[in-house]
Amino acid sequence: MSTFNFAPLRTTNPADFGRVAVLLGGTSSEREVSLDSGRNVLEALRARGVDATAVDGIPALAQALVEKRFDRVFNILHGHNGGGEDGIVQGLMEAFGVPYTGSDVLGSALGMDKIRTKQVWLSIGLPTPQYRKVTAETVHAQARELGLPVVVKPANEGSSVGISRVLDDAGLDEAVALASRYDGQLLMEQMVVGDELTVGILGDVALPSIRIVPKGQWYDYNAKYLADDTQYLCPGLDGDDEAEIRRLALAAFQAAGCRGWGRVDVMRDRASGRMYLLEVNTAPGMTSHSLVPKAAGQVGIGFEELVWRVLEQTLPHNAQENAHA
Repeated sequence: MSTFNFAPLRTTNPADFGRVAVLLGGTSSEREVSLDSGRNVLEALRARGVDATAVDGIPALAQALVEKRFDRVFNILHGHNGGGEDGIVQGLMEAFGVPYTGSDVLGSALGMDKIRTKQVWLSIGLPTPQYRKVTAETVHAQARELGLPVVVKPANEGSSVGISRVLDDAGLDEAVALASRYDGQLLMEQMVVGDELTVGILGDVALPSIRIVPKGQWYDYNAKYLADDTQYLCPGLDGDDEAEIRRLALAAFQAAGCRGWGRVDVMRDRASGRMYLLEVNTAPGMTSHSLVPKAAGQVGIGFEELVWRVLEQTLPHNAQENAHA
């Protein structure tokens, strides 16, 4: 496809990566997903001859960095509070001068905070659902301001953890109670009724969109990671709409200061056809149900090559092997 212009591989020699830590697990609410993702990444790297070792969590990585055991890190931790998407582990790796995959401190921290991501997008005119920061005391008044139905969720969690879709006033208190189990602020946003889509980012290329069609009403944790009856349609849209969602996702990713690879989640309003940005994921899942590998496969990039291309982003740009034919 002419619209997917991926750079040639920077290297075909696994020795160029040196010793690679695959950072997985951790202590966030997304630990189990990260362990699954990490096992897949580790297997893919080893299959291509990379000297890769699993490291579970940030304290273990810190010890390994002190001991100079690794040359670079493939970060596949998910979430925050011991996950690898909130900028903390990125700062650790920056301090030790060890290259790592994915977004840097700023992009990671901003992407993990849904409220501040929305503030950035709104400031430059990118579309995202209207929202309020909420507490148990203000939730009913703010739901009236926004207008039901709404979505209530923790501002700093992923994988649909702690999220509720609230159709009437009676459900608000329970939704706040659920979201309050997690750290940080709570976010209420207008519910967009329509198609749920996601766009993977690899380097500076937006992959084909995926439209997610769960068997149940919502694309929840079970539909994401456990169910085998969720449909994934790729590309998710046609023609100009597909070009627009890819353009929008890449703009949103870059506006949030993200780099390397990631995923941007989007809703398309069924009535108007308008698209609304929901959030950025800076260390997306790499499980059998995950969406970035599905989108990459659609344009001929298999799982092993995808993992290789992500890891390659940690190499200096002058490290191309056989750069001149």
